[in-house]
Amino acid sequence: MLLELRGIRKRFGGIVALRNGSLTVLPGEVHALVGENGAGKSTLAKIVAGMISPDGGEVIWRGQLVRFERPADAAAQGIAMVHQESLLAPHLSVAENIFLGREPRLPLGWVQRQRLYEAARRLIEEHRFPLQPEWRVERLNPAGRQLVEICRAIQHGSSLLIFDEPTSALSEAETQEVFRIVRRLREQGMGVLYITHRLEELRAIGDRITVLRDGETVYSGLLAEITTDEIIRHMVGREVTTIYRRTPQTPGDELLRVEGLTRKPVLHSISFSLRAGEIVGLAGLVGAGRTELCRALFGVDRVDSGRVWLQGREVRIRHPRDALRLGLALIPEDRQRSGLAVRLPLAWNLTLASLPQVSRLGFLLADRERRLCEEYIQRLRIRAESPRQLAGRLSGGTQQKVVIAKWLLARARVFLFDEPTRGIDVGAKAEVFQLMDELAREGAALLMVSSELPELVQVADRILVMRQGRLTAELPHGASQEEVMRYATVDTQPALRDAATENAEGDGK
Repeated sequence: MLLELRGIRKRFGGIVALRNGSLTVLPGEVHALVGENGAGKSTLAKIVAGMISPDGGEVIWRGQLVRFERPADAAAQGIAMVHQESLLAPHLSVAENIFLGREPRLPLGWVQRQRLYEAARRLIEEHRFPLQPEWRVERLNPAGRQLVEICRAIQHGSSLLIFDEPTSALSEAETQEVFRIVRRLREQGMGVLYITHRLEELRAIGDRITVLRDGETVYSGLLAEITTDEIIRHMVGREVTTIYRRTPQTPGDELLRVEGLTRKPVLHSISFSLRAGEIVGLAGLVGAGRTELCRALFGVDRVDSGRVWLQGREVRIRHPRDALRLGLALIPEDRQRSGLAVRLPLAWNLTLASLPQVSRLGFLLADRERRLCEEYIQRLRIRAESPRQLAGRLSGGTQQKVVIAKWLLARARVFLFDEPTRGIDVGAKAEVFQLMDELAREGAALLMVSSELPELVQVADRILVMRQGRLTAELPHGASQEEVMRYATVDTQPALRDAATENAEGDGK
């Protein structure tokens, strides 16, 4: 046996993260670890990786009782972890991040940069990753940063590799490449502990599975002996028949209109509109320009040309402050880098976009802030020790809820949701979609970017499809996943195909 965990316990203040976490990992197997947000998955993985110390229980490594006080202790034993949120040095290059702390050096300590870059290039080419050793990490998208994390973990030559949501920001092709790497590591006799919310991934690579619920192991066994429905029941303690199926409603007035929005080389003459009461999906592969469109609309990135109307009035959004003033909200794809101030308390994060509501004459009204925070913590079922808990110490799913709550509190009218359910478990997804539905029914307009096609098909009133920076289709509610993928992958005419044309074509098939 490679790794055995017995009765692991961990508490953070008043929050019990783990009460009885137990599992085993064998050499040459992929062991899946699943559970809802806050179930204790990442905490358990960080204990194995030496990032935090348990309050109780036993960690047994290769038959010996161990206690890792720091990540270096675990790394020395052959344990590496690929984190859900990037822990890279953004100002360094890809090669420097891959070999950070393990750089080839001369006897006097000088780094041999040529050897470093050559080794990084061989590693990248071996796995056919779309990276260059010289690229700065700060210029990479989340998918690129995740690939650098994987490279860094692989080159350490570990015996146990922990993946914490490795494919949450990757395209289908990149996900398959990760699977290929995991399979090869398994063939080489390495143990893999694989944490994911994407249950459809489990059958592709997993051998055994452990399910955590409320910090306790509730099931462990062979994947072949349990159905997906049974896994979900163990995770949430109840039946979950569907993520969320929304009933479309008649849209109201036009709240947002975009014409000819261009930002070379990533966006080319984008035109569409959003109406009150509707959720419009935005589909496309990684690199299609979906995130870039949201950033341009919110004023994060300057555009070359194009016109924008909000509630019938033409506006110029040159900075996020302009977007906030005009009632536009952005829930970004990367919550830690762009959505949260991780070193500030939860309460401050909730009110960052709504300071006029909690201040007077420049002074913070603490009681008013506390009441609003408690209201939204209860409404979104945010699991936190208190409103004073630092945002960076919350679980990934809880952090995403805080980002959404921030804009709910700001009372925006137009919402740009960029991958709103990334890293959120099946139980919490329904809650997020319920909140989005409530916003739409209250008269807001929502643009929802998602790489999860089942979510778009079930939730969106209509779906816009992007490919290589252009809108290639507008599909009506009820469109199939195959239709969406066809326009996302096949080179069609750049002009927007409207829903009426799609219906006409569908009737003739």
